[in-house]
Amino acid sequence: MFDMSLPWWEFIARGLVIYLALLVLVRLSGKRTVGQFTPFDLVVVLLLSEAVSNGLSGGDDSVSGGLIAAGTLIALNFTLGWLSAHFDQFEQLVEGREVLLGRNGVLYEQVLRRERVSPADVHKVLRENDCRLQQMRCAFLEADGTISIIKQ
Repeated sequence: MFDMSLPWWEFIARGLVIYLALLVLVRLSGKRTVGQFTPFDLVVVLLLSEAVSNGLSGGDDSVSGGLIAAGTLIALNFTLGWLSAHFDQFEQLVEGREVLLGRNGVLYEQVLRRERVSPADVHKVLRENDCRLQQMRCAFLEADGTISIIKQ
């Protein structure tokens, strides 16, 4: 139960590699993917966890190995959060920045396509903010995947 089949440091190394790889993959997948999960996105996240579980544990089923791996992931998450809170450039690298989707009633089609945001998504947020397209001063895709509207 507590006997590990791998050295303790290998759990830390595996946790570090998998955490950083998943962080990069999720970051590359785009803001909307992170900000608003569809049922498909949820299935992908669940499958990702299953896909990396053996890589994380290295086939070790011990309680000690699991605790080391879990502790490593929590420590990495805490460290990245601390770094993001203290260094703006690091935060921008990890979390991204807002993107201007439109201004003065005009949506930027190229930006919408690049960020994988449909005009229907923007129109939905406009309705939620009781704002017509002509009344929109700015529309932003925030770093967390939400859309913000500033009225004129």
